[in-house]
Amino acid sequence: MKFYEELLAKTAGEREALLSLPIIRAGAAGQISLETYVAFLTEAYHHVKHTLPLLMACGARIPERLEWLRTGMAEYVGEEIGHHEWILNDIAACGENPDAVRNGRPSFETELMVAYAYDTIARGNPVGFLGMVLVLEGTSVQIASAAACAIRGSLKLPDAAFSYLTSHGALDVGHTAFYETLVDKLEDASDREAVIHCARMFYRLYANIFRKLQDGRGDGITG
Repeated sequence: MKFYEELLAKTAGEREALLSLPIIRAGAAGQISLETYVAFLTEAYHHVKHTLPLLMACGARIPERLEWLRTGMAEYVGEEIGHHEWILNDIAACGENPDAVRNGRPSFETELMVAYAYDTIARGNPVGFLGMVLVLEGTSVQIASAAACAIRGSLKLPDAAFSYLTSHGALDVGHTAFYETLVDKLEDASDREAVIHCARMFYRLYANIFRKLQDGRGDGITG
């Protein structure tokens, strides 16, 4: 079994727990309110804006024995530039104030997930950051495009309100193939274990963000 397949198998429970959340299923069906969609974009902004700093920090900490992985991190950097600004544009297209989001604070759950990512790189094995990449990009591939189409139809919002979801649904398909080639090259058992452990953690941390959206605003679900 290739490591990518092992990684998926060993994180299946956490992935299913995330994807089975009522708010995730409601989003995929277009059954969420405008308030909840904007709240989702707000939290997305506050973690996506850290993608570049995290990738650069990870690349700097990669050991010389994994120089090929540092190059892979550099390729991700080029792909991720400006994505947080797309989210602010989406928020504006929803009729909300993007500057208020830019200058605001994330929820506790989002701040904790971001902090764990930085801690993984600085204190633990930086290779573990690939666990976060699996969670965020893998989730995008599975639900982003379908959710964008369904929410657009139910809320009657313009296409301009969905650049983040639609772009990630398409972009992350290619990213996933690239990711698979990277992790399959990992040979050291401690590196592999770090990725598995962090992926499990990030699935739980990411799920908590959606639980906050669900519990903090009624249930966030319409229809």
